[in-house]
Amino acid sequence: MGKGDETRAVILDEAVAEASRFGLEALTIGQLAQRVGLSKSGLFAHFGSKEDLQLQVLESAVERFVETVVAPGLKAPRGEPRVRALFERWLEWEKDPGLPGGCVFIALANELDDRPGPLRDRLVSYQRDWIGALATAARIAVDEGHFRRELDCAQFAYEFYSVVLAYHHFNRLLRDPEAERRARGAFDDLLAAATAGS
Repeated sequence: MGKGDETRAVILDEAVAEASRFGLEALTIGQLAQRVGLSKSGLFAHFGSKEDLQLQVLESAVERFVETVVAPGLKAPRGEPRVRALFERWLEWEKDPGLPGGCVFIALANELDDRPGPLRDRLVSYQRDWIGALATAARIAVDEGHFRRELDCAQFAYEFYSVVLAYHHFNRLLRDPEAERRARGAFDDLLAAATAGS
């Protein structure tokens, strides 16, 4: 990795952290440049516009999510162990110190849900891919005989995602010290329902 690539990576790491707390719209070239020790023009040389910076922040967050959650989760054995691994990795992502505001995608979903445009379109596409991956993991668990044959895998993915959304809300906003215990309990209940009669 060359010096320019290293500098760009540092900028994007800082920008992803900021986006997890304040969203993409709050990112400014000036504040970001100051935080990473560059001039505005030095930072601007890496991104053609604020919109380009925002798109690159989203892409960088997706790459980090794949490296942190998806790839390690998919290394777990097929079926229920893989579903559990994806949940564990997702909770770890939520607690990553590099994301001081928690899951950046939840922050961006709140910011972009009613704002049409390329940022929202990309976020929606990535989130649909992730929900699809959760449904596929459930379908594999059915094929492996770990989950019951008649399981609605799309519903399972919906409820899986809902557990993490609730965890984020109770942990970040409500500062509930029981948030993680409750999330784990809800996920265990979801798995128990998926395996009942399998």
